[in-house]
Amino acid sequence: MSLSTSYFIGRRYTFSKRRSGFVSFVSVFAIGGMALGVFALVLVLSVMNGFDHELKQRLLRAIPHATLEAKGGLKNWQSLSEDIASTEGLVASSPYVGGHALISKGAIVDGISLQGVSPNDDARVSPIAQYLVRGDYAALKEGEFGIVLGSLLAYNLGTFVGDKVTVTLPKISITLAGAFPRSRQFRVVGVFEVGAQVDQSLALIHLNDAQKLFRLGDKVSGLRLKFDDLYTAPTAVKSLQSSLGERYSLKDWSQTQGSLFQAVKLEKTVTGILLSIVIAVA
Repeated sequence: MSLSTSYFIGRRYTFSKRRSGFVSFVSVFAIGGMALGVFALVLVLSVMNGFDHELKQRLLRAIPHATLEAKGGLKNWQSLSEDIASTEGLVASSPYVGGHALISKGAIVDGISLQGVSPNDDARVSPIAQYLVRGDYAALKEGEFGIVLGSLLAYNLGTFVGDKVTVTLPKISITLAGAFPRSRQFRVVGVFEVGAQVDQSLALIHLNDAQKLFRLGDKVSGLRLKFDDLYTAPTAVKSLQSSLGERYSLKDWSQTQGSLFQAVKLEKTVTGILLSIVIAVA
């Protein structure tokens, strides 16, 4: 009965008599406007959802699903890695040393996120070795002070595989000659490209070289964690945090990259509201 009534009213005002042709004209435009608004809403939100999904997938090729850190660094990280291995959903963990630095070649200087990783262990956590466009990820060897750069970073510096770059930490070394920033020359051994923001800001060196540069001894900054499902990683991290206690600090990808994904979410919300207004007007 309800369907028949709706059909009757729709047909009555869409195909009206000649004396009320204006009503028919307005009805056709209203239906067309509504159809166009719904089409635009579905299309744009689908594009935004696809962009959000692709951004997460590309970004998480270079950054871990989560990180586990302790104040002052981790010394017995091997035993801690074994203790958390049974965590539900956890696939692998890998040690890392991380910090911020300046990288320069000639007169060109750029800020970077510098991370020291063990290539063998890191392969279980990050597939970044698969996205090298030049060089060899295995060339990151202890004591040789090699460095792997993001493609946009390498382009900005004008560097190629085999070139030397200087990495400077925001820390001062006191010597008899005075106070100097801590710096070291590295040789570019590879360039990666994942198609995300990290291509412009991330540089990787060997774990042991990073320990020497940051003067951590046998400590590491923390563990990089990989879960079987990146979307359940935040829940798994909360569970792991409650079991480990306040001695350790855990952050998942939604926290470390939160501002970026919040901006995408806001764009989707605003776009949905604007297109809904188009439909309402129709």
